[in-house]
Amino acid sequence: MQLLLIEDEPKIAAFIQKGLNENGYGLTIAYDGKLGLKMALQGEYDLIILDIMLPALSGLDICKQVRLGGINTPVLMLTALGTLDDKVHGLRQGADDYLVKPFHFKELVARIEALTRRSHQQLISNSTLQVADLVLDRNRKFAQRDGKEIVLTAREYALLELFMKNTNRLLSRSDIAEQVWGYEFDAGSNVIDVYINYLRNKIEKGFSSKLIHTMVGMGYIMREP
Repeated sequence: MQLLLIEDEPKIAAFIQKGLNENGYGLTIAYDGKLGLKMALQGEYDLIILDIMLPALSGLDICKQVRLGGINTPVLMLTALGTLDDKVHGLRQGADDYLVKPFHFKELVARIEALTRRSHQQLISNSTLQVADLVLDRNRKFAQRDGKEIVLTAREYALLELFMKNTNRLLSRSDIAEQVWGYEFDAGSNVIDVYINYLRNKIEKGFSSKLIHTMVGMGYIMREP
């Protein structure tokens, strides 16, 4: 079982790594938020252990971006911020559990076991996304609407997948840029609008209803007609 730890304090990270390795877990460590987010989005892990107070990017922002990216990996927040409001805020950003420092290592292991067990028990196939009569097969990278195949470029596919994973959720231009183009995206460019027009032509032209809607001054949203 492979876990990702995002923790900037080397002593705490080493303590957790030693204990988890002894309990049979594989562990990868990121020491700052920006690297941690990149690893969380690109890697495959059974669970993410996430500190809140991190350099470069906070744990709350990481959790939000991970969920926005459609990643359902269990997230255990590990932090010194232990008030009820802190816990509620973390859970609302997409965390599955919350453990306050300092903690007993046995409790950390028990929380990990509970979260991974629940995750595996609830695991169902999420290889297919569907909005109205638009279907995306994520295993085959194949899209179709009303039974008709839609040929997509790699960027168009990534954009469509993002919309379909976030149906009925407003996506700002910055959300789209971060998820599809990455952090080096030029905010002054109109490439997002261009690609959304490309995508609209492919999934809406010739069909009875629109799926992607522009919210002027705010972003875009995909919703069923």
